[in-house]
Amino acid sequence: MKVLAIDDQQLVLLPLQKRLESLGYEVKTESNAKDGMESFKSFQPDLVIVDINMPDVSGIDVVKFIRIEEKSSIPVMVLSGNTNDEVITEGFELGINDYMKKPLSLNEISARVKRLIGAPETSVVVENKGNTIIEQRCVGVVIPCYNEEERLLSTQFLDFVDKHSGYHLCFVNDGSKDNTLEVLHNLRKGRESFITVYNCEKNGGKAEAVRLGMLHMAKKEDLDYIGFLDADLSTDLADFDDLVSTIENSDYKIVSGSRISRMGADITKESARKIISLTINYIIRKILKMEFKDTQCGAKIFHKDVINTAFSNKFLTKWLFDVEIFIRIRKQYGLQKAKEILCEKPLKRWIHADGSKLSMKDSIKIIGQLGQIAWVLR
Repeated sequence: MKVLAIDDQQLVLLPLQKRLESLGYEVKTESNAKDGMESFKSFQPDLVIVDINMPDVSGIDVVKFIRIEEKSSIPVMVLSGNTNDEVITEGFELGINDYMKKPLSLNEISARVKRLIGAPETSVVVENKGNTIIEQRCVGVVIPCYNEEERLLSTQFLDFVDKHSGYHLCFVNDGSKDNTLEVLHNLRKGRESFITVYNCEKNGGKAEAVRLGMLHMAKKEDLDYIGFLDADLSTDLADFDDLVSTIENSDYKIVSGSRISRMGADITKESARKIISLTINYIIRKILKMEFKDTQCGAKIFHKDVINTAFSNKFLTKWLFDVEIFIRIRKQYGLQKAKEILCEKPLKRWIHADGSKLSMKDSIKIIGQLGQIAWVLR
């Protein structure tokens, strides 16, 4: 029994193909609608699964091709994030058999496929190791790593990408002197389509590692948003997913995590570090002319169309690149517009991790670096 799946995002197609093949179906995937229509004629599937929102040729056009041009009555299942009533109605009027809205689970998709075309004779019982979610959007996450051999929480990262199919993690090895690069390559094995390792032979600092990683991920056409996250997971992946949900359901171009102490949140900092942090934040607010509570949180998500503005040029400083990003956005869009497209979202959890590369001495130096930024980017 053959299934043709057409979607412009590989992060959707890959887990879908893997699950259906494990159930005994023969699966062919296409990330381009025109190629999908050609494959329809040669592959002769028993079921077509198609997305609606694709560039150049839409999923509705694919359905028209199947029903009108090919005069085929084979089952067609739409898997899309499009909830427009007119589009859905048009799809059913053209003769689609099912409409599923992303995000939804692979378990549900598998059940609906079986309902439409039955189970293959060679079908086997697949051990359910978790309910993988097919996301509505695809997200790239850059994780800078310097000497993280002992601290890298590999299991947490793997568990997350196994459950959330719409994520692609890019670990940037920033010239580590320990076995971080080897750890990262081992982490990637078996998940090459969802994990990238970008290696910098020389240590350039966190700012440059993040910048290079963001520009590298921006080349991937199927990503909607790209962000960065600290390797120690002081901000956890569930909170990062909340940042993604915020930017996805708004007109914001950048959503930045904020370590604001509030009821119901688990936010811990060293007392001395907290005092210095408050001083630095006061200076930053004066420079930016924006009432940011926390610019330096290592969890941020960006709409893809502002990546070039934020990251094309090298940063002046090693630790304050977040401030430089906001200044670049302000200069590009103007102060008022910048305030409209920037969002600061409080985190539910942030823990200061042992082994942080930023010392108290570095924190004091930051005040001087802020003066440098204010002068150069005035």
